[in-house]
Amino acid sequence: MRAALSAEWVKMRSVPATAQAVGVATLTIVLGLVWTLYVADVAEDRGRAVSAMAPELGFLPLVQISMAVLGVLAITPEYAGGQIRSTLAAVPSRGRLVLAKAVAVGGVTLATGTVVILATYTVGRVLAGDGLVDYRSDGLHTVAGPVLSVAVLALAGLGLGLATRSTAGGIVTVAGLLFVLPGIAAYLPEPWNERLSAVLIRDLTSAVGGDGTLPPWAAVLALLAYAVIPLAAGHHLMRRRDV
Repeated sequence: MRAALSAEWVKMRSVPATAQAVGVATLTIVLGLVWTLYVADVAEDRGRAVSAMAPELGFLPLVQISMAVLGVLAITPEYAGGQIRSTLAAVPSRGRLVLAKAVAVGGVTLATGTVVILATYTVGRVLAGDGLVDYRSDGLHTVAGPVLSVAVLALAGLGLGLATRSTAGGIVTVAGLLFVLPGIAAYLPEPWNERLSAVLIRDLTSAVGGDGTLPPWAAVLALLAYAVIPLAAGHHLMRRRDV
């Protein structure tokens, strides 16, 4: 297992996609700074405090989708280029291989999400410290859901990449989970719109911090299911199919 994990860490560090995805996610800090300065300027012109969306929440989809793409790209190029044969020759156990990839992807994306989201949170609160901007945040604990959602979507991307063997298919499916399903839920009749929304990633991310329909512990479990189910499906299909 140690050799498989070491190999996956080397791959994550060496492929350009990792640096590119992390770079895109880091743009959130810059966007958060610009957003806070803009809202503060609006508040100053109005002569009163302005309530606004917190930047670490407003720009969260950028971090989520960039890390999800990284998860997909952790496996699909190996199928496209045929390197998966060499990988399986070095690590014959497919379960061990999937676990090693999941640990590597989860570690990189969890670290990236934590740094980017906390930095965006800090920049926004420091610049808004003059009282002109109210970000309607209950405290630092509200970033727990966003950080967890970033790693979950990356692992979901890895699982979908394993299942589809297609970069485009994996990315489109993750994008559908993140952006399309909430729109579909909004058009459903009551109470099904609220019931479906409560178990979608966007609402679960808020619920982890205590701002949602589900209690935090249930939201964490439901959010983790978005990673576990695609990984289990991808592993199952990988074992059934030839390389």
